[in-house]
Amino acid sequence: MAKDLERLKKKAEQITFLLLDVDGIMTDGKIVIDGQGNEFKAFHIHDGHGIYLLKSAGIEVGIISGRTAKAVEYRARELDIKEVHQDAKDKIRVYETIKAKYYLADDQVAFMGDDLIDLPLLQRVGFSATAADAVKAVKDAVDMITEKKGGEGAVREVIDFILMTKS
Repeated sequence: MAKDLERLKKKAEQITFLLLDVDGIMTDGKIVIDGQGNEFKAFHIHDGHGIYLLKSAGIEVGIISGRTAKAVEYRARELDIKEVHQDAKDKIRVYETIKAKYYLADDQVAFMGDDLIDLPLLQRVGFSATAADAVKAVKDAVDMITEKKGGEGAVREVIDFILMTKS
């Protein structure tokens, strides 16, 4: 176990950019829609503060989501997240664009995803993580599974781990 932890720390130490899925990672995965078709999402405040801490440490954050929601745009603005890519059916293509823009190598990027659409990217990045309630195939493929569920502080758990390796 200690050997695996040391391997994870070495991988996390290299991270300069964290990419996040939204539904099931930044939120609990539930989609609430009112009678007028307005969609609502709940974001955990600990995740938001973690993103602030990560950015303060010089690590960039971006969003790659397969869906589109105004709430995501709003939350990203609140957190000063510049790289926001919604309706991304091909997350690898978006990832390649971000990598080129920021001159990143795979081992400098972390990604958190929770479902099958995220697998190709999770298998590509230097550090992959998922929430406790992710689908089994994703849990089997990632470097780190959080104790918390998506939308309940899972992002903060990963951020705290990455920051711990930087000190």
